[in-house]
Amino acid sequence: MKGEAGHMLHNEKSKQEGYIWGSMRRTAFILGSGLLSFVAFWNSVTWHLQRFWGASGYFWQAQWERLLTTFEGKEWILFFIGAIQVPCLFFWSFNGLLLVVDTTGKPNFISRYRIQVGKNEPVDPVKLRQSIRTVLFNQCMVSFPMVVFLYPFLKWWGDPCRRELPTFHWFLLELAIFTLIEEVLFYYSHRLLHHPTFYKKIHKKHHEWTAPIGVISLYAHPIEHVVSNMLPAIVGPLVMGSHLSSITMWFSLALIITTISHCGYHLPFLPSPEFHDYHHLKFNQCYGVLGVLDHLHGTDIMFKQTKAYERHVLLLGFTPLSESIPDSPKRMQ
Repeated sequence: MKGEAGHMLHNEKSKQEGYIWGSMRRTAFILGSGLLSFVAFWNSVTWHLQRFWGASGYFWQAQWERLLTTFEGKEWILFFIGAIQVPCLFFWSFNGLLLVVDTTGKPNFISRYRIQVGKNEPVDPVKLRQSIRTVLFNQCMVSFPMVVFLYPFLKWWGDPCRRELPTFHWFLLELAIFTLIEEVLFYYSHRLLHHPTFYKKIHKKHHEWTAPIGVISLYAHPIEHVVSNMLPAIVGPLVMGSHLSSITMWFSLALIITTISHCGYHLPFLPSPEFHDYHHLKFNQCYGVLGVLDHLHGTDIMFKQTKAYERHVLLLGFTPLSESIPDSPKRMQ
């Protein structure tokens, strides 16, 4: 009996090992196939983009060299134009269009995509003026000095105004590293600011807007603006010793993305702002930008149980998601 029981136990153990090994092989096959497909797709896309870049690269290189000749001996002026003025121009141009909708409710084909229906219709003008003053203060008195302070470090590490423009593939690599660094620094600094010690005195200012609008993406206490807005964006170019062209593109893109995250409208063909909009609504969920660290730390569990999570997709049509995926009706008390 003991021998038979031992034999059965051995067989059962062998079956389990075979099952585990089979699962591992299937998993490896699926992941390997997916990885190969992704690499093939990525190589195809980058090949086409590289051809476009190669065709136009000489043009951009020639324009850059003309700028260097114009600002010869005064490259710091060129740096401040590219690192400060161009991103600010993108920020205020985009927010200027959004503010027209926020203050007038028109045109309707944009206002109909409002996430928190009934909020900011129209926006409180007194609260808006106060917020714009704070944003201008942060840009002029915090962002500008920080970028001025950044220039000598970049100059020492690798001249940002060097003659040769980065290749397309190198810029893609930089963009990936910038995004990863920003995600890590923003997530943990943001969570730290939600600690009771810091929230009341610092971060509560930003959360005065439970239904955010685009321009308040930079509406924050100066300490928060340094720690949670500027540093996550600056560290990447500093680590990589980036060219001014990469810095200009990155700063401009970062400002546009944070504006979209705060704008309050889930517009067609633009990244979904549902994730960060929910953070402003509930405060204790969705601290990051990409959502990767929120998933790992479980700080998006409540969000994943909501209709907002179902709407957190790229809108590829023109029907507002608030209509196609409406909130569940409230239960009668």
